[in-house]
Order: sequence, then structure tokens, then C-alpha cells
Amino acid sequence: QVDLVESGGGLVQAGDSLTLSCIASGHTFGDYTMGWFRQAPGKERDFVAAVRWTGLLYYGDSVEGRFTLSRDIAKNTMYLQMNSLRPEDTAVYYCAAIPAPNRGNYARAEDYEYWGQGTQVTVSS
Repeated sequence: QVDLVESGGGLVQAGDSLTLSCIASGHTFGDYTMGWFRQAPGKERDFVAAVRWTGLLYYGDSVEGRFTLSRDIAKNTMYLQMNSLRPEDTAVYYCAAIPAPNRGNYARAEDYEYWGQGTQVTVSS
């Protein structure tokens, strides 16, 4: 069992920055695929960013160049640095884990086994 807890969400203005954190407990996630997804009201859960156990990073098209995923394996913590935030970035942000090195499609929510409770990010115009 892996528990994931997100934090760092909040209300910001367009153009601001925000950093989300995801702390994992129950297993060292260095050999997992870890991802960030977001879900706006009435919309599907969308891929934001992911990292394979090798450290290889992937980003969704809408956040490429603005968001940066990083991780501290020693702290079992993953981060999402979000810059140049836009109102359309408003959503609940979730971290998730695939408990295997290279299994699954990193961009598909259905392939993730563990999920956090989510943290709300609201960007005002």
C-alpha cells in the first residue's frame, strides 16, 4: 500500500507561480512511475507531467515549458513547479503512482494504481 498526499495548492493570480508537493509513504518511490494529473469541474482527468524511475520526464502539451516536475527520492517527495499560471490551469491536481518501473502508459490515468486526495489550484484572471 502506498499513500500519497498532495499539498501546496491555493488561489493565485494569472502569471503567478505555485509549487505543489506530493509525499509518498509506504514504499520508496524511486522505482515507480510518478505522475501529476488535474481535473477541472465537468472535465476529464488530464495528464500534466510524469517521471519514470530512470528520471525521464514527460509533460502535457498545455504545460510544456511552464511546469517542471522534480523529485527528491531521499525524501520520497515529488514536486510540480508551476510558472506563468493561467486561468485555464484551474483544477484539482492529483499525484499518482504506478508501482512498477516501466509498466503502463505514463499519460493515461487508468494505468495509475495509487492516487492522492488532490489539492485545489485556482488561478484568477
